[in-house]
Amino acid sequence: MAGELILIVEDNEKNRKLARDVLQAKGYQTLEAETGEEGVRLAKERRPELVLMDIQLPGIDGIAAMKRIRTDERTKHIPTVALTASVMTGDRERFNEAGFDGFIAKPIDVKTLPATVRGYLEAKR
Repeated sequence: MAGELILIVEDNEKNRKLARDVLQAKGYQTLEAETGEEGVRLAKERRPELVLMDIQLPGIDGIAAMKRIRTDERTKHIPTVALTASVMTGDRERFNEAGFDGFIAKPIDVKTLPATVRGYLEAKR
């Protein structure tokens, strides 16, 4: 079932556009934020089905933004996936310990992104 609302929090315009275009082509609706603060605000206002969160963001980083989303009763249930170029074993553990539901490595693989997003959405159910 497509049509779910996905929030993409990414400060790099090319990465944001790529994720948006790939997801919209598969029928998802998307919201976009360039900063962690804006991502938190949009998550609270629009309550997306999934958040793709870059880690290195201006202002608060992706980990702090995800924690703010998780501390709000209205948004704590939203799966939040780290979207990051940091894919070393220690980084994966750090993201898991921080509370992310998973991670997607950058550069974004356009062939696997829709199925990966679908997997996170189905795990939520």
